[in-house]
Order: sequence, then C-alpha cells, then structure tokens
Amino acid sequence: MTPTDSAKMILIIEDEGHIAEGLKLNLELQGYTVHIAGDGPTGLQQWQELRPDLIVLDIMLPGIDGLSVLQRIRLADERLPILVLSAKAASEDKVRGLSLGVDDYLSKPFNLEEFLLRVERLLTRSQWGQDTANSDALSAAAGPEAYAFGDNRIDFVKATALCQQGHVHLTEQELRLLKLFIAYRGKPLNREKLLEIGWGYTRKTSTRTVDNFIVRLRRYFEPNPKKPIYFKSLRSIGYLFDHE
Repeated sequence: MTPTDSAKMILIIEDEGHIAEGLKLNLELQGYTVHIAGDGPTGLQQWQELRPDLIVLDIMLPGIDGLSVLQRIRLADERLPILVLSAKAASEDKVRGLSLGVDDYLSKPFNLEEFLLRVERLLTRSQWGQDTANSDALSAAAGPEAYAFGDNRIDFVKATALCQQGHVHLTEQELRLLKLFIAYRGKPLNREKLLEIGWGYTRKTSTRTVDNFIVRLRRYFEPNPKKPIYFKSLRSIGYLFDHE
C-alpha cells in the first residue's frame, strides 16, 4: 500500500492494549501519526486536545462506553471520520452505531489490510468534504443551523436564542446540552447519560451540574419556569425534552 499523508493524525480509543499497539504500529508504517487512549474519558480528553483527523473507536470501553463517546463528539463535530471496531457483531448494534453518526464499522476479529484500506478511504473522503466546504464558502443557501419550538428559536451558528428573555447569548455547554435534548426529543435522559454525553463525565461522578443547567434552560425557554412544558422532570429518571 502506498504510504499516506504523514500529516494525518489518528486517535485509537481501545482498552485492549495488544490490539491498540498493533494498530498503532501498522498505521505508523503507513505514515500516520497515532495516539492511543485506553478508556472513554481519556479518549474524550485526547480528542479535545489533539483534534485528530480520524478516530478508531472501540464500543466496550471502561469509564464511558464507546457509544457515549461517539455521541459526545458528534455534538461538537459532525464531520470527523469515526471508524468503530467492536466485538458486538449483531446487526442491531451496527444500526445503533450508524444512527449515532459512525462513518464505518468493523467487527472483531477483522482483516488488517481491510482496516487500513477503510482508514485510507475515510480520510480521503473527509478531505473531499473539506475541499468542497472551502470552495463553497460563498454558499449561504443552506442558511444557519437553527431549531425552533414554541416561541423560541435557537441559532447554533451564532450561539444565540430568541426566547422568553428576549435575545440571549448561549454558552458552548448550553448549546451542547440543547443539541443533545433535541437529538433525544421525546425520549427520557437520565442524569448519568447526560453527564456522559454532555460533559464526558463518568458514571461515578456526583454533581448537580445537570440540574443547574436545566434551571437555566427553563429560565430561557419556558413560559413559566416553575411549570415547565418543554424541559420536564421525570421522577427517579431524569429529564425529557418535548414539544408539539
């Protein structure tokens, strides 16, 4: 195989050390720069610090599972190529991963040559997308990414909202949490899952952070924050976002 662009950086999030090291060696022989994270929280930290060109992600990870890592990344970056490696070969697991934004999926055990070809294809396709976006900078036809419910309108590009309090600026974490609720509209989310996906915290973390943010979102978007109709509390479960 022809060596690829040495500038490309790949992050492997895999807790089986022999697999991770074997992939790292073979990817480096192809000219890539490779980093390894052995658990979910470390993977999220390295993703934020390194900003790799591609992620190879295991599903069954300690700390935070691979699907939660995937969802956390997709809240911030929809373009980053992610290749899942998993011992879970059932079709429903593949469908679940693809529905959450996986670009490609390989079941363990897998053929090394096939893995390397898939990595190369994903990076090539990603570069095409970047080139198209750069050459199409004047295209405003798609308009800003926005979401409306009730009398509220959120502009995710400008990080603003027109809501009960008028025109407000939203923080990065507020935007991330709103995207998560919108993605799960009509489905209950417990605090542990919100912490995992929204903040990258492990299940062992004990914090009132989620509740404090819910109070803030209700103040922005609810006609009566004390009687929420959009961001609802579910006793002993967590929260539910919905609107007609």
